[in-house]
Amino acid sequence: MSGTPPRWPAEWEPQSAIAIAWPHPGTDWAARLDQVEPCFTALAVAICARQELLLCVPDPATRHRLELRLSAAGADLARIRFVELAYDDTWLRDSGPITLIDGDGFVLLDFVFTGWGGKFAAGQDDALVAHLHGSGLFPTARHRRIDFALEGGAIDGDGRGSVLTTWRCLGERHPDASRTEIEAVLTDSLSVRRVLWLEHGHLEGDDTDAHIDTLARFAGPDRIVYQACDDPSDSHYPELAAMAAELAALRDDQGRPFRLFPLPWPRPILDAGRRLAASYANFLIVNGAVLAPSYDDPADVRAQAVLADAFPDREIVMIPCRPLIWQNGSLHCLTMQLPAGLLSAPPDHQGQPPAPVQ
Repeated sequence: MSGTPPRWPAEWEPQSAIAIAWPHPGTDWAARLDQVEPCFTALAVAICARQELLLCVPDPATRHRLELRLSAAGADLARIRFVELAYDDTWLRDSGPITLIDGDGFVLLDFVFTGWGGKFAAGQDDALVAHLHGSGLFPTARHRRIDFALEGGAIDGDGRGSVLTTWRCLGERHPDASRTEIEAVLTDSLSVRRVLWLEHGHLEGDDTDAHIDTLARFAGPDRIVYQACDDPSDSHYPELAAMAAELAALRDDQGRPFRLFPLPWPRPILDAGRRLAASYANFLIVNGAVLAPSYDDPADVRAQAVLADAFPDREIVMIPCRPLIWQNGSLHCLTMQLPAGLLSAPPDHQGQPPAPVQ
């Protein structure tokens, strides 16, 4: 280990892989597997075109089925690393490892996962980081359990010591803690210097209590992309306008206003009368590209153009996500990036992975 403190890398830094968990009949997707599996397939193919995919599956039969499905869809199976483990649901942004770079190694942060404040069963998902660490896939990483409820979708980092989050979410998770106490946990565990709080911003149909990754995201140390609402008659208009004003008042780590990129507002999407949380801010950054959610809406094209302005050096690839928001999340919520160097080398010709680090 070096003498420098660990660092939480930004999502746009080089990655070794993206981790996802495939939906199966034991998850809440059971009723609509036929609708959501094409979304997962498109996501997997787009990732494999650029880097490795760490694919969690519940059993060997699912793995075999997916090998056939993904190969037929054009995915490079040599870039897919399967890992078999139990999980309650597929939202790895919230249950997966938040990774710090620590000298020549890594730290897998393992926060308590409560199923978004006890809304859903989460016992298997809360054990997911420990099981991944024990798989031997991350030979230079150590595991750090943190007795603090936090989901990865609740925070966004610039890689230079700033974290963006919402008080609505973290205040809800920790009603007995002060803002100062929560900031102390975040700065210590994430190895950051400052917390940028948003007081406003919430989407109908969002059961995460205003995760930041549905609202506003760093696109660079000096840039923020955010979900705007340009329809004064929409119920979201006051909150998202107030959030936009808050973002305009924030300063980057050099003391300058952020360059802000407002995303267009899609038309309401309803499911049995319930409005769903369709946000273009729920994009995923991968090596050389940004994978962005599309909702079969005219605003998809404008969202792609905004992201192209915010990420001029990356290809913008739209992924169909309309079926996903039935379960109140989208593209970013499903995924967790793994920094470059974290994932082990591929197994040898006998198929034996490296031994896990103790």
